[in-house]
Amino acid sequence: MPTVSRTTRLLTLLQVLRGKSRPATAATLASELEISERTLYRDIAELTALGAPIYGEAGIGYVLRSGLFLPPLMLNADETEAIVLGLRYVDQRGDEVLSKAAADALAKIAAVLAPEALEALHNPTVMPGPPGFGFAQNIVPLNVFRQAIRNQAKLHIDYADAKQVPTQRLIWPLALGFLNEVRIIVAWCELRSAYRTFRTDRISAASEQGERYPGRRSDLLRTWRKQMELDEAGRFTPDKN
Repeated sequence: MPTVSRTTRLLTLLQVLRGKSRPATAATLASELEISERTLYRDIAELTALGAPIYGEAGIGYVLRSGLFLPPLMLNADETEAIVLGLRYVDQRGDEVLSKAAADALAKIAAVLAPEALEALHNPTVMPGPPGFGFAQNIVPLNVFRQAIRNQAKLHIDYADAKQVPTQRLIWPLALGFLNEVRIIVAWCELRSAYRTFRTDRISAASEQGERYPGRRSDLLRTWRKQMELDEAGRFTPDKN
């Protein structure tokens, strides 16, 4: 392994720990970083002294817990530009909440970005296209849907379809989708007993019912994605008749 600076090694160790969903032993980490266990223990101690929320227990391993520790980010020019492009896209197509969040995130990234990557942040070689023709006005603020999704709360909505036929639905909101000119909510619809997407600008009223929907949102989203994949595959299945 090429010789690397101590700072780079410490930041690499942090990145490795961030990518671990479960505690990793010293032997595993040392092997992955191609350093000795003695060096690893020393690096762990130094990062902990700097404020990194690293928790270790004998026989179990080390894990990076959530915290406010923000060392310089190890992003190269391409990674920096990918993040900038994504945040600019959010600023164009997100609602006010997401646009502000994108600006705040960009400011935080700039504050901890390594100096050599700042040029890519301030003068990227890529940029998003025009913002499009705007979005239809929502009657119900997107925060209502966002909060219901986070609460895993059943949501009663008054909805009008493309022909303006009104219906009332009880849905299990799973995610908000931001398309080029339309915003949608992905949900399980109790009326149809199926996954459906609803344009947010066609929802005239929405209210939580004080009841959480059953199951885990992550599992429901996984099932919806699989259904979408099957539907997409079916569109391109050759006709054998």
